[in-house]
Amino acid sequence: MEYNKLPGTNIDVSKICLGTMTWGRQNSDSEAYEQMDYSLDHGVNFFDTAELYPVPATPDRYADTERIIGNWFSSRNNREKIILATKIAGPGDYTAHIRKTGFKGSSIEDAVNGSLERLKTDYIDLYQLHWPERMTNFFGKRGFNYVDDGWEDNFQEILEKLKKIVNQGKIRHIGLSNENPWGFMKFIEYSKIGLPKMITIQNPYSLLNRLFEIGNAEVCKREETGLLAYSPLGFGVLSGKYRNGKIPDNSRLKLFPNLSRFSNDNCIKAVDMYYQISQKYNMTLAEMSLAFVNDRPFVTSNIIGATSMDQLKENINSINIKLSDDIISEINKVNEEIPNPAP
Repeated sequence: MEYNKLPGTNIDVSKICLGTMTWGRQNSDSEAYEQMDYSLDHGVNFFDTAELYPVPATPDRYADTERIIGNWFSSRNNREKIILATKIAGPGDYTAHIRKTGFKGSSIEDAVNGSLERLKTDYIDLYQLHWPERMTNFFGKRGFNYVDDGWEDNFQEILEKLKKIVNQGKIRHIGLSNENPWGFMKFIEYSKIGLPKMITIQNPYSLLNRLFEIGNAEVCKREETGLLAYSPLGFGVLSGKYRNGKIPDNSRLKLFPNLSRFSNDNCIKAVDMYYQISQKYNMTLAEMSLAFVNDRPFVTSNIIGATSMDQLKENINSINIKLSDDIISEINKVNEEIPNPAP
């Protein structure tokens, strides 16, 4: 395994991060335990979860993923071996069963305390805002169509709340998720007046979605922050299992057909072109796709997720694959022809 520092800290995190959003829905407790055991044994010391998980989020399974992780910590007595990241859910109809107050009032404090209890720990290494309160372009929205959503600037208020919780020792560092360059920089600017700094941003990034390179990547390099890349296989599309019109049973696109942005015509065409490159250089499409993300200079860690042990092993093994300049050049040609088909 290879490691990076969490930006601005002395904390080493594996360049492969174990994602957990299928645990409690597509994966049982025992399967989640097996994934965590295997990952830790193979050098993965960074786990990412959220109070929202498992996905899709429903009231009956609220925060079950955190409970699974907490029970694993308790059974293995190994909390100190893991750098643990979790998130507070953003507002909206999708999360109305969690809370309807966004990040206002005591929401952040309550969310942190709930996560600590479920995770059976007294501290969280990285605490993230899952998505912004304001209306902006995330979760597949290509453009920004401004509407007056009634949102008022509360960046400073949020950071002051987080500072209090950091000072209590309940969280060590803070980060963002599904944020754009304007929001990212606003938070960073407030950190320069004595408030905690958002050291990471967790956004989608893959061969099918390189929009992070426009704006946010520069923020990472110039402000000493880092990307935690999620959906590096484009919801599994870059595994190649959906090629030639296949929709395997129990696959995410079979279970959640509303995720059509991963199965449009441009995605299908791009995946076939990337597949041909991987075959030319004797790699699986998944290995090539993950290896590309692993070594981008603005990526701190690549969040992989798996529903089977075979998938997990292949994903973790991608750390051992390095792409040549020739492969990168061929990848970039595809991206120029079909840019970002799955935002």
